[in-house]
Amino acid sequence: MKRFRVTSATSIVLVMLCIMYFITYLDRVNVSTAAAGFGKEFHLSHTQIGLVFSAFAYPYLVFQVIGGWVSDRFGARRTLIFCGALWAVATILTGLAGGLLSLLAARLLLGFGEGATFPASTAAMARWVAKEKRGFAQGITHAASRIGNAVAPGVIVLVMATWGWRESFYICGVFSLLWVVVWSLTFTEHPKDHPRITRAELDVLPLPKSKPANVPWKALFRRMAPVTIVYFCYGWTLWLFLSWIPQYFLHSYHLELQKSALFASTVFFAGVLGDTLGGIVTDWIYTRTGSLKRARSWMVSLCMLCTLAVLVPLMFAHNLYVSMACLSAGFFFAEMTIGPMWAIPMDIAPEYAGTASGMMNTGSALAAIISPVVGGFLIDRFGSWELPFLGSMLLMAVGVVLAFRMQPESRFAGAVAHPAQPASTLEA
Repeated sequence: MKRFRVTSATSIVLVMLCIMYFITYLDRVNVSTAAAGFGKEFHLSHTQIGLVFSAFAYPYLVFQVIGGWVSDRFGARRTLIFCGALWAVATILTGLAGGLLSLLAARLLLGFGEGATFPASTAAMARWVAKEKRGFAQGITHAASRIGNAVAPGVIVLVMATWGWRESFYICGVFSLLWVVVWSLTFTEHPKDHPRITRAELDVLPLPKSKPANVPWKALFRRMAPVTIVYFCYGWTLWLFLSWIPQYFLHSYHLELQKSALFASTVFFAGVLGDTLGGIVTDWIYTRTGSLKRARSWMVSLCMLCTLAVLVPLMFAHNLYVSMACLSAGFFFAEMTIGPMWAIPMDIAPEYAGTASGMMNTGSALAAIISPVVGGFLIDRFGSWELPFLGSMLLMAVGVVLAFRMQPESRFAGAVAHPAQPASTLEA
């Protein structure tokens, strides 16, 4: 096995993407913990807080495909510089909010800034990551995002206790701006242009491909539709967890803020393990079997089934430690789907990786709009903090079946060959 060098060009790019994923999730989920502060200050109901949670997702949904196309067309470097500056400013503006409307406006701007980030990073990985390492790359970057989820409750509570909820957004915004500066100095669009790149690294990376002049939108939408639906099923659970888990332990078990943050962090750290292991396992299955269907579709289906199963006891036993165990296991298995899912757009249509992954992520973005609001409504209407998770179990059951319709082993027929490379030699 080749030795991993932290200072190699490919490693630097992957580390920078990991940091970006960490920051973006810190910036988008800090609001869940800070809600204990601004919800009380602005006298908001759970339904209104749910609206604040979901406001981010409206522009996030719209700019998934647009951002993916922009990153394919103009490059991941420029796309992420612009988007990073935008989400940093939006985070700072959240701290300056004076009520519900200004909170909603800041969250909308955050969604606009972060909308293109994951499609753009996938477009970068399509150039910078070898095919047999795609699952690991997606798994480890998303694991970094879950570390952002996990540390956010504790860090935000500490900042709130020391200074206030507003300061938590100011600090996150400054970190975001620092990342933009470093990204602009360390990333090159094409691996061959990086000053640290070696011949050995270039030899294992995908061959350079020409920019696609025109995206076959209709055909690509149709091809990615099953993947998008499955990702919606996953996204419902993700956004329910990200939005309400900190509040769940705080209110369902009447814990102190610091203790509820500890339990929430435990659940989110389980997701870190799931993301990392999922990326490793999907690559291992592909290396051993040579089957993308087994490495992607079968694995996603099995992990969704496990998620459903471990959440069932949550509906029948109102016990703090049973709840923590069920939610941690559920998040672990749900996150194991991330590595294979985000590798699928690169498997199906590497030339349009940004656009295809943007199409897929519209599923999660749509779930991000609906899931937090439905969760807040059910809590307000029925007074049950467990009831929202019933929707997660039902959608996971749908995902178990539909995962077999994704067909990652079937290359997108609209893909174009590089002029200097016959179609038969393109990655299968």
